[in-house]
Amino acid sequence: MISTGIRSRFLILFLLVCALFTILLLGAYQAPSGHLPSILAGKHGDHGKPNEAMLTGHAIAPKLGNATAKAELGRAAWKVLHTTFARFPEKPTDDEKEALRSFVHLFQRLYPCGECAEHFGKVLAKYPPQVSSRSAAAMWGCYVHNIVNQRLKKDEFNCENIGDAYDCGCGDDEPKKKQA
Repeated sequence: MISTGIRSRFLILFLLVCALFTILLLGAYQAPSGHLPSILAGKHGDHGKPNEAMLTGHAIAPKLGNATAKAELGRAAWKVLHTTFARFPEKPTDDEKEALRSFVHLFQRLYPCGECAEHFGKVLAKYPPQVSSRSAAAMWGCYVHNIVNQRLKKDEFNCENIGDAYDCGCGDDEPKKKQA
C-alpha cells in the first residue's frame, strides 16, 4: 500500500506537469508581439482609422486565368457590393462611414482576381467611395460599376434603377404595424 505522503507528492507533481503542459500548449497559439496587423492589434493611425497603406496597397491575389470563374466571381462581387450599399444607413455615423470606406478598399485589395483588383484599385484612386448616406453609396457603386462595364465593353446600367435592381428582399427588420 502506498502511503498518503507519496500519493500527495504524485498528485502535486501530476498537477504541476499538467499546468506546465497547458501553459506551453496555450502559449504556442499566441502570436508574437509585432506580428499582428495593426488593425487587428487595435493600433490605428490618426483618429482611429486603419493605416492608409493597408487600405490602398497592391492587390494581393494573383491573376485569375479562368474566364468563366472570373465572370461568375464578378457577378457575385457586384451583388455583394450593391446589396451592402442598399443596406447602408441613410444617416450613418462617422464610424459606419469609415467601416464602409475601409470595407470597399479591403474588398479591392483582397479580391480573388488580382488583375481585376488592380484595375478596380485605379478606379478607387480616382473615385473614392462615397459614404455620406445610403443614396450616395448606392449611386457611387453604380457609377464605378459602369466604369468597369465600359472597360469590359458591357452595357451600362441606368443608375436611377439601382435600388430596384439590387433589392435583397430584406426589407425592414420588423414590419411596420398599421395604426388603427
